[in-house]
Amino acid sequence: MIELRIRAAGPEDLDTVLAFWKVAAEGTSISDDRAGVERLVARDPEALILAVEVPPLGQGRERGRDGDLVGTVIAGFDGWRCHLYRLAVHPDHRRQGIASALLAAAEERFVRLGGRRADAMVLQRNETAHRAWGAAGYAPEERWRRWVKPLTG
Repeated sequence: MIELRIRAAGPEDLDTVLAFWKVAAEGTSISDDRAGVERLVARDPEALILAVEVPPLGQGRERGRDGDLVGTVIAGFDGWRCHLYRLAVHPDHRRQGIASALLAAAEERFVRLGGRRADAMVLQRNETAHRAWGAAGYAPEERWRRWVKPLTG
């Protein structure tokens, strides 16, 4: 089991996050680019939550450095609703409690901000994610369907 540090992403993390999502996240999003993630962090600096490995002693730990990025979640709050996106854990580090730690941090953030219910964007075909979200206490709400419209060509 690795030791984790859960923290908000900063501008210096964005390239690492984008590269991480190519390895660890299922599917891509229209906003999976530097400009999109920069806007997110500029608008809400606590929304993009990272799980980083705490390095062993002698490898930067004593200087407060982070190790590798092992997980992410976006915990967006618009003042009314709590939305979760991009819960991703590196394939080599799954089933170690990283997603649970990220969701706990996101849910704590939502409660602090006055949120009452969280929802998550989960691909229908991602059965692994369905099991993870179910284990965390989330359930699909079949009566709703997401409608989308791209705003750029």
